[in-house]
Amino acid sequence: MNDLAAGGPPGDFFVCDVFGARPKNDLGTMEHPIFSLATKPDRRILNYTHNGTDVTVTPSVRGRATIHDKDILIYCVSQLMAAINAGRTVSRHLRLRAHDLLTATNRDTSGDSYARLVQAFERLAGTRITTNIETGGQETTAGFGLIEAWEVVRKSRGGRMMSVSVTLSEWLYRAVLSKSVLTLSRDYFRLRKPLERRVYELARKHCGRQPDWQIGVGVLHLKAGSTAPLRVFRAALRRMIAEDHLPDYTLEELPGDRLRVRPRRTAPAPGTGPAPMSEETLEAARAHLPGWDVHALEAEWRAWWEASGRKRLAAPDRAFLGWCRNKAARNKG
Repeated sequence: MNDLAAGGPPGDFFVCDVFGARPKNDLGTMEHPIFSLATKPDRRILNYTHNGTDVTVTPSVRGRATIHDKDILIYCVSQLMAAINAGRTVSRHLRLRAHDLLTATNRDTSGDSYARLVQAFERLAGTRITTNIETGGQETTAGFGLIEAWEVVRKSRGGRMMSVSVTLSEWLYRAVLSKSVLTLSRDYFRLRKPLERRVYELARKHCGRQPDWQIGVGVLHLKAGSTAPLRVFRAALRRMIAEDHLPDYTLEELPGDRLRVRPRRTAPAPGTGPAPMSEETLEAARAHLPGWDVHALEAEWRAWWEASGRKRLAAPDRAFLGWCRNKAARNKG
């Protein structure tokens, strides 16, 4: 029995108190369709096999955890990674303020939101996964919940939440310690449609900063975990292409029932801005900010450079590394 379920908190709680932590998502759940895209309770068992990875997701009577419930895990992973990058000691036992979680994930803080948060915790704890997904350099076939336990502290009976305690699964915590995570756009939390969120995850995981990423619609249907008929799924993709709401990426339908994903930000044309950073420079950036996504850092630096007036850079690589050193110093402070 874990410490929370036994009635006493563990002695090694990590307090989630990093203001403005960049959203981080673990690679395992970005790659595989763990979370439900349904808007109603989804009590179906999901069996998924792709490229040697087997996943079975078994919901509780409350239904399978949804892509919106995942916000809780993203918040926890983001806080842990920010603390690791700052050199703090972390734990898979976390204590957080519900208000901070709601505001960080772009949710309102009404009484109904707190009630929905409790329901999300119940679905996360009740959803069981059996898989051989590799995390932290290990492949283990095991069964576990997305979170092991949770606990809400209120001011008084029926009062507003004061704090929430969460124990993450060893599987997810190992992914954090091995830094098997990617940075998300803060606008991810503004996406309300479950399929938009799932397609963005896959685009971020597979396209990154490459010129483009292409995938067959049938394979995307499988990787997204959609239970809609393929023709309905295809129509939803076409609406997404027309609406063009995804942060960071644009979508394009190609002949042969394929989809192309392209980053919105591309390297500046020759003569109009700094060339892409060399691998040596990116490796040096990793040394300054271990655990950070260096490609996201480069994109952030370029945006800063644009906003500051695009001043002439005699040595762009040195300028980028100087910016990284300053950012590392600010994070330590």
